[in-house]
Amino acid sequence: MTTRRIVTVSAGLSTPSSTRLLADRLTAATEASLSDRGEKAETRTVELRDLAHDIMNAMTTRVPTGDLPGVLEDIAAADGVIAVTPVFNASYSGLFKSFFDIVEPEALDGTPVLVAATGGSPRHSLVLEHALRPMFSYARSVVVPTGVYAASEDWGAGDGGGRELSERVDRAARQLAVLAADHAPGKADPFEEPTSFAELMSGLGT
Repeated sequence: MTTRRIVTVSAGLSTPSSTRLLADRLTAATEASLSDRGEKAETRTVELRDLAHDIMNAMTTRVPTGDLPGVLEDIAAADGVIAVTPVFNASYSGLFKSFFDIVEPEALDGTPVLVAATGGSPRHSLVLEHALRPMFSYARSVVVPTGVYAASEDWGAGDGGGRELSERVDRAARQLAVLAADHAPGKADPFEEPTSFAELMSGLGT
């Protein structure tokens, strides 16, 4: 059974938060979808709120500290990323954007990314297409076709809101699972197994 690494990034600011709730539902659904495909999921959920100071330091110094280096390594090694942000001023949150600004440009190249957002009004659902999808497309990620937006009313059972959200979550998770299962390993580090000095010297005599 192949193990696929999934990293979920949640930019919720409160505890508990609807952003983290949506992130957990997407993670669980992706695990289930990978299992249905005969794949094992290794998941990690990152709360950006806990890394806020390290993120700001890295923005100004370009040197990640604290738990941030490990998070960035996991992002670069992931077979799939679930990125969830609350909506602020009709866009992603500043903390969410700041985190992905310090992710190395090549880290998300070709990586499947499921974008999701939470907000108080259904009117902000276009944030998925106008802000999140372009951001990850710029990073050359493979953005999952179905994005998931959850407004306050989507968490209730009235008028089928809860059912509709569950259907979107399951559909997006299935799409991410397919892409993650086919994700090729990252490019090999050319310095991981360097040519020995003796081999370099022998080449000079030819």
